[in-house]
Amino acid sequence: MADVQAYFFIILTLLISTLLIRAFFKSTSSKPRLPPSPFAIPIIGHLHLFNPVPHQAFHKLSLRYGPVIRLLMGSVPCVVVSSPNAAKEFLKTCENSFLDRPYNSATECVTYGSKDFAFANHGFYWKFMKKIVMSQLLSGATIDLLLPVRQDEINRFYKSLYQKASIGKALDLNAELIRCSEEEGNAGDIRKLIFEITEVIDLQGFGKRVKDIHRRFDELVEKIISEHEEERKQRRGSQGKDILNMLMDITEAEGMEVELTRENIKAFILLGC
Repeated sequence: MADVQAYFFIILTLLISTLLIRAFFKSTSSKPRLPPSPFAIPIIGHLHLFNPVPHQAFHKLSLRYGPVIRLLMGSVPCVVVSSPNAAKEFLKTCENSFLDRPYNSATECVTYGSKDFAFANHGFYWKFMKKIVMSQLLSGATIDLLLPVRQDEINRFYKSLYQKASIGKALDLNAELIRCSEEEGNAGDIRKLIFEITEVIDLQGFGKRVKDIHRRFDELVEKIISEHEEERKQRRGSQGKDILNMLMDITEAEGMEVELTRENIKAFILLGC
C-alpha cells in the first residue's frame, strides 16, 4: 500500500512539473514583441493622454517613446506611426497586413455580414466593387445622368432655407443634408436610423439594440427597393435612373465576376447614406 502511494506521488509530481515547465516556456516564447507604450489606465487605456488636438498629443508621445508607439483606445490596441520611414514601412512595405478594418460585431450585423464596400475585407469582392463604383456608379456618364437630381435637391434645399430664414426659424442642416426623399415619412425614418447606426458602429455591441436597428433599416430599404422594382416595370431606358437602379441593373446582369444579391444592395445603400 505504501509503495502504491509512493508511485502515485512520484507520478503526480512529474505531471505537475511537466505542466509548469511547458507553461513557462510557452509564455516566454509566445510573448509578442510590442512597440513601446506609456502606462495605461484600466478601462480607458491611454485616452487620458489625448488633448483636443490628437496629432499634437501623438507628436509629444513620439518625442519620448519613439516613432512607433502602441496605445490603447479604451480596450482597443492601436499603433501610432510618427516618422516618414515608419509610415512607408506600414503603408507600402507591409501594406497587405493593414488593409482590412478591425472586426466589429455591430458593423458585421448592420452591413449584412460585411457585404458592403466600405467594411468588406480586401480581396476579390472588394476589388470587384471598387471597379463597379469607379466604372459605373461614379463614372462621368453617371455624374451627368444624375445632374437633374442634384439640381432638384439643391433647389429644394435653397427653397427650404429661404422659407425658414424669412420667418426667422432655425434650420437643421444635418437633417436637410441627409434627406433622401420628398416624402417626409421616409425622410424622418432614414434620418433617425442613420444617426442610430452611426452610434452603434462607433461604440460596438449593444446586442438587442443593434439587431433592432438592423431590422428597422432592412424593412425601410426593402420598401424602397420594392417601390423601385415597380417603377422599373413601367419605365424604359435610363430616364429617371438613380444609384439604386444602377445597382439593381448590376444584380440582373449576366456574366458578372461576382453575383450581387439584394443584401449587397442594402449594405451598399447603408454606407452610402
